[in-house]
Amino acid sequence: MRWTVTAALVVTLAAPAMPAQAGSTPPQAAAPALERATDDRRGPALRTRRVVTGLRQPWDVQRIPQGLLITERTERRLLLHADGRTKRVRFPRSTVWAQGETGLMSLAVDPRFRRNRHIYACHGGFLRGQRDVRVVRWKLNRRATRVTKAKVLVRGIDATTGRHGGCRLLIARNGALLVGTGDAAVGSHPQNRRSLNGKVLRLDRRTGRPWPKNPWAGANNRKRRYVLTYGHRNVQGLAQRKDGSLWSVEHGPDRDDEVNRLVRGGNYGWHPVPGYNETVPMTDHSLPGPQVDAAWSSGQPTLATSGATWVKGRKWGRLNGTLAVAALKSSRIVFMKFDRRGRLKWTRAPAALQRFGRLRSITRGPGQSLLVTTANGSDDAVLRIRP
Repeated sequence: MRWTVTAALVVTLAAPAMPAQAGSTPPQAAAPALERATDDRRGPALRTRRVVTGLRQPWDVQRIPQGLLITERTERRLLLHADGRTKRVRFPRSTVWAQGETGLMSLAVDPRFRRNRHIYACHGGFLRGQRDVRVVRWKLNRRATRVTKAKVLVRGIDATTGRHGGCRLLIARNGALLVGTGDAAVGSHPQNRRSLNGKVLRLDRRTGRPWPKNPWAGANNRKRRYVLTYGHRNVQGLAQRKDGSLWSVEHGPDRDDEVNRLVRGGNYGWHPVPGYNETVPMTDHSLPGPQVDAAWSSGQPTLATSGATWVKGRKWGRLNGTLAVAALKSSRIVFMKFDRRGRLKWTRAPAALQRFGRLRSITRGPGQSLLVTTANGSDDAVLRIRP
């Protein structure tokens, strides 16, 4: 059985394929051919500037009134860029564990930041002599030069070697804090709703408690109460559309990176067992119960999709209202157009944005711009892209 949310793949900029009906056997879909050529008639001319340079593996960038907050994953540094200068923000650095794909990663800024000065971070940590991934709330001082208070909201997300650390944060418009997690390369995690791994979690950002409208909010097992969706591999992108729908972006193995429209309680079908078998499909329809198909899938090879945000502003022309998805391995931003029902219409990957190397996080900047972090390992930057 399957839940079909959207058409799974796109081949060209032509009309999308018709979605399969729920409960039917899915047809074999051709691998998508992303648009590689630049055609100015298909979108606005794009201007890109390096607004912060000299970084090393920056993972996320978020705006606060004082400037830009930036995390460096492997260096375990929190930085503030303001007035052309980049300075360190003092925080409990000794509590952050960095190894492999895990370290100091995602940030979210409280909607009431001017009043409470709260930010949220997802990072590797230490738990009873072991390692974990956790979500913390920090309070910044008035000048945003140091963290004055710290509270752990969620701990115990399995970390193992640091592989597949996930760690994307998003504050939804209803105030809930969403956390995209990775499976830690443990095959049983994604389908196990008593594990926090391979999930999108939802919690109250004030207390750290599970969101009361989660599908298993009344479960006896506390970890299960946090689960919004499950069956994910490594979620590194979360975004909320204007219509309120929630979307995730995750890495596939050697094929099928995915963009998913999140359905409350949905199973997205990743089940790499026995062991950690990465030859199985990203959405395994042989599992019992329904699985949710991807809204977009890369086919083969993967692009290594990461952060994402919805583009907003008339200056973006036909790219206005698209989902902008950053990609690491393929060094590009893919703009994806979905219709009101969440069905994919077309994709575009402007050549002008394919010359900066690996791209990790993407968020809205000032004046209809986008802020993007590069992830090349040295001399990395925060880019500002404007139409």
